[in-house]
Amino acid sequence: MLEESTDKQGDDQSVDPDPPRLLRATCAPALSDYLAREIEDLGHRITKKDHTGVEMKGTMVDAMRLVLRLRTAYHLLQRFADLKAADADRMYEAAVRLPWERVIPHDGYISVVSHIQNETIRNTMFANVRLKDAIVDRMQQINGHRPDAGSNGDRTVVHLFWQKDFCRISLDLAGQKLSDRSYRRIPSKAPMRETIAAAVLARMEYDGSRPLVVPMCGSGTIAIEAALIATGRAPGLLRSNFGIKHLRTFDESAWKSERALAKKEKRSEKPAPIIASDLDPLAVSAAKKNAVTAGVDHLITFEVCDFADTTLPGQPGSIILHGEYGERLGVDEELEPTYGRIGDFLKQRCGGWQGWVFTSREFAGSVGLKTADRITFQHGGIECRLLKFDLYSGSRSDPGRSFDA
Repeated sequence: MLEESTDKQGDDQSVDPDPPRLLRATCAPALSDYLAREIEDLGHRITKKDHTGVEMKGTMVDAMRLVLRLRTAYHLLQRFADLKAADADRMYEAAVRLPWERVIPHDGYISVVSHIQNETIRNTMFANVRLKDAIVDRMQQINGHRPDAGSNGDRTVVHLFWQKDFCRISLDLAGQKLSDRSYRRIPSKAPMRETIAAAVLARMEYDGSRPLVVPMCGSGTIAIEAALIATGRAPGLLRSNFGIKHLRTFDESAWKSERALAKKEKRSEKPAPIIASDLDPLAVSAAKKNAVTAGVDHLITFEVCDFADTTLPGQPGSIILHGEYGERLGVDEELEPTYGRIGDFLKQRCGGWQGWVFTSREFAGSVGLKTADRITFQHGGIECRLLKFDLYSGSRSDPGRSFDA
């Protein structure tokens, strides 16, 4: 049935023009704790959390605030209907009765994406097409016009979750992934996704009050995300297109107000130094251009050098290295010496700093220093670890080997 919401006023019942509906923010595996913290900090109460998402109730205005501000989310789904359907024909029969004309413009463009665990469906594209058929057939019946449909995913996006005989149909208010900030025009080899970088910085408790050094910066994602966090810049302000803008329930004036509020949240004070370096001049050039696109190039000092020669500010802070790992970039044996050098660099040059290394599980024990913490991440289908090192000055440095868990 289609989810409805009404407010009672005395003996009368009036329809709320923007009722709270079930929202689900999705994320990469293992990021839901960081995402839940973001959502709670924005004033929402979490109703459900699992390893790939967080649920809450929210209005369309709430959704606008979320798509503009969330740093660790992929998508924001608004529940449209829950159905019972054993197979594709039953799903079509139920979906064609839904009031799609309330939410989809008659001249719109729709895309259907899905996550399906139903033994009658061997090809998800078949289910996607059947749901698309139900939508356009309903629109033809009501409006006399069939909206266009395709796989672009840049306008109205409908999400189908189907497990056994339970179907949840949602509207994707993000459209394209929220991790696509639009600033990484020139990626480097094996770049870190923006949402992972934001979660890593959240785990580091980075807020811009202390220096941040990012050797082996690649395309600059960690440094750029840090600059956005340090200045309170909403990542959604970097892009103009969202799925929410292609719904009939979209309020343009409310959107303009929410964007204006997000812009006002930007802090004017300059954060502590952010220094990013890479041995590859092309990577540094790309990182600089990406920082310009993000509007934070004036907050980051870029250097072309070996990671061990990166400039360290006088005031200690945090240093984070995104190490290479063999599954994507080369042979494991060739990378082992690099991790030994990283350990030497942290021990010999970074006393008094807090050190962090992001790498695959296989290399988590190769730095050669005792870890203060090991946090599990999933990145590009690879199980990774964020390693924390408390780097004491002088004799308190501990050369003991780290052990993965």
